[in-house]
Amino acid sequence: MTDMEHDTAATGAPTRSGFVALIGATNAGKSTLVNRLVGAKVSIVSHKVQTTRAIVRGIAIHDNAQIVFMDTPGIFKPRRRLDRAMVTTAWGGAKDADLIMLLIDSERGLKGDAEAILEGLKEVHQPKILVLNKIDQVRPEDLLKLAAAANETVKFERTFMISALSGSGCDDVMDYLAKALPEGPWYYPEDQISDLPMRQLAAEITREKLFLRLHQELPYASHVETEKWEERKDGSVRIEQVIYVERDSQKKIALGKGGEAIKAISTAARKEISEILEQPVHLFLFVKVRENWGDDPERFREMGLEFPR
Repeated sequence: MTDMEHDTAATGAPTRSGFVALIGATNAGKSTLVNRLVGAKVSIVSHKVQTTRAIVRGIAIHDNAQIVFMDTPGIFKPRRRLDRAMVTTAWGGAKDADLIMLLIDSERGLKGDAEAILEGLKEVHQPKILVLNKIDQVRPEDLLKLAAAANETVKFERTFMISALSGSGCDDVMDYLAKALPEGPWYYPEDQISDLPMRQLAAEITREKLFLRLHQELPYASHVETEKWEERKDGSVRIEQVIYVERDSQKKIALGKGGEAIKAISTAARKEISEILEQPVHLFLFVKVRENWGDDPERFREMGLEFPR
């Protein structure tokens, strides 16, 4: 679409566009849902909680609307400085959006963090919709009770019941969003699915593979940076990334016996990065110890987080 015209060429109808903040407790399924709605992998997905550290924007086209999803970090009770930064970022993302989508894990209901988020939403004035996820795990009557309880606390424009994993109910959400966002030109080119730079997206993919492989042994004290990105004459790309950990003992875990862990992580990450880039990838991973990187303002900036004082 040239110059992001205010009309779509196909229908003549005015285009719509806007930002939708997806908020919820950790492991509610936000990243899985963003990837489902966008139709491509733009957000890190892991069974380890709190893996989305900064807001990742996934961009979807539906009918004549461009919907920009802001997949925020899970909201939880913060303990460390990194935790505080993530929660602040999540609430900041919600207040910057045109519309807020609250995702609730139907199995867990309104316990703990979900209840606290509902209370916090009372102070947020944008239009809000409620999305109950994992509905295939809960009895219909319990879903109705859950929806009623949430709507008693916060005024939601609509309530949707979905499964982010199977896609059930997701088309209804997209139909609603495409009509609810304001009229206006699109923010991004039609073929763009994320505003994350490729260097950062590649680092996120490697970080996900690290979690999937070592989630029991390696705590959150790890961070991946893409240090070199070289486009080669043969059409391939050479990428060098550093995995930062806080202690020598964590470095040994990341490398694995005989280097087997780092090789497996590298192979899985290289395959996925290559699929996204649609070109051959040569990926080189290095593990370095950087003590207390979780207290370094520069690391926070690189992750797109405000450094909490």
